[in-house]
Amino acid sequence: MTETVGQAVERRRQYIGGGTMSINRAINPSRLFVRAQGAYLWDDAGRRYIDYHAGFAPYLFGHADREVDEAVIAAIRSGASLIGAGTMPWEAEIAQMLVEAVPALEQIQLTSTGSEAVSYALRLARAHTGRDTVVVMQGGYNGWADYVSYNLMDPKALVEDHEEGEEYPLRVTTAGIPEAVGSTVRVVEYNDLAAAEKVLATRQIAALILEPVLQNVGIVKPLPGYLEGLRALCDRYGTVLIFDEVKTGFRHALGGYQQIAGVLPDLCTFGKAVANGYPMGVVGGRKEIMALCSDPDPKRRVVIAGTYNGHPVNVAAARASIGRLKSREAEVYGELERLGARLEAGLNGVFASRNYATTLVRQGSAFATYFMDHAPVNWRDIALNNDNERDVAYRRAMIEAGIFHFPVATKQSSISLAHTDDDIDRTIEITADVVRALG
Repeated sequence: MTETVGQAVERRRQYIGGGTMSINRAINPSRLFVRAQGAYLWDDAGRRYIDYHAGFAPYLFGHADREVDEAVIAAIRSGASLIGAGTMPWEAEIAQMLVEAVPALEQIQLTSTGSEAVSYALRLARAHTGRDTVVVMQGGYNGWADYVSYNLMDPKALVEDHEEGEEYPLRVTTAGIPEAVGSTVRVVEYNDLAAAEKVLATRQIAALILEPVLQNVGIVKPLPGYLEGLRALCDRYGTVLIFDEVKTGFRHALGGYQQIAGVLPDLCTFGKAVANGYPMGVVGGRKEIMALCSDPDPKRRVVIAGTYNGHPVNVAAARASIGRLKSREAEVYGELERLGARLEAGLNGVFASRNYATTLVRQGSAFATYFMDHAPVNWRDIALNNDNERDVAYRRAMIEAGIFHFPVATKQSSISLAHTDDDIDRTIEITADVVRALG
C-alpha cells in the first residue's frame, strides 16, 4: 500500500522533535519536497512547483547554482579542510571581500548561522558600552537567541490599544528563557522614532537592533528619515546601532540595504544570500568594536568561537557568490529588478479587478502581497488590517496550482536569477486563475 503524505509526515515525527528540523518550516497542507534546481521544487510525486519561498530567501542565484556548487566541489578536491589552527587563506580572502563590499564593515567574524551572528553582535555591543539592555522591534525577527525572542508577531488583541511613542509590554515567544533575561530587553514599534528616543534617552541601552526593512512579515520599508533618525539617536545616547541584514544583505545590493539607505550602523549581521544557501553568518562593523575580540584586558575581551566558523565549504560558496556579485553587480541587480518589476506589474493587473483590497510591496527581488488597502508601516498596521484568512487561502491555492509561496500570512516571497520571463508570466497566469476561483 502506498504511503500518503500525511502518513509519511507522521512517521517522520516519531524521530524528529516537533516534526521538523526548524519549527518555522512546518506547513499546512503538508508537502514532501525531495529536490530543488534553479527556480523549481519537486515533491515526492514528481510534481514541479515554481518556487518563490527560496528556503526563506538565501537562494539569490537559485537552488543548486552551478557556479557556487562548482566552487564548493573545487574546494573539497583541493584538500581544503576544517583545520582549526590559525587563520586559513580562504578565511582571509572572504574577510577582505566582505569588508570591501559593505560600507559599514571594517572587520568581520564568520559564524555558521545568522542567529549566531546576532548573538555575537549583542555581546560585542554590551562589552563596548558597559550596558546590558537591548531594544528590539515589534514584529522583527533576529533569530532564535534568548535576547531577541520577544514580541515576534503579537496578535491583534495585544497590539490594537498600543499608543504611538510608547514601548510594548514584553511577550516572550518561546518557553525556556530565564525571567531575568526579560529585564534586559525593551520592545518598540518599527518606524516609531518617538518610542525609540524615549527608551534610548534612559542612557541604559547597549544596542538597538533591527532589520532595516522588516522582511519576516513581508516587506515593511522604513519611512523617510527613520533610519537616519535612529542613527542620530544612537549617537546622541551612546547606543550601538545594529542592522540585522541576514535577509536584506546582498539581496538588494552588494553593500546591503545600508548602501541603498545611505545609513551606516555600528555593527551589522549577514547570512542567507551571502553563500547562496550554504550555512554562513557574518558579524562585523567598526574596528573599535570588533577589536574587543582580542582585547588584552580579559575583562573587556569578547569571546567569539565556533568549530565550524570559516568552514572551507561554506567559505567557497560565499567567495563564489560575493565574487559574482562584485564582477557582475549591475547585471545581476538589474536583472533582478527587471524580473521583479515584470511580476509586480502583472500581479497588480490581476488584483485590480477584485472586489477586495490588496497591496503588493516590493524591494528589488523580494515582494509580498498584503490583503489590505495600503502598504504597511509596521507590524501593528498589519495585525489590524491584513486579511490573514484570505492571505492563507490564496497561498494554499497557489501551491495547489503549482506556485510555491510559503503558506503563512504575510511571509516574504523572493525572485532568483534562475527565474525566467516564462516563469514570471506563468506565475501571473496562474495567479489570475487562482484569484478568479477564490472569488
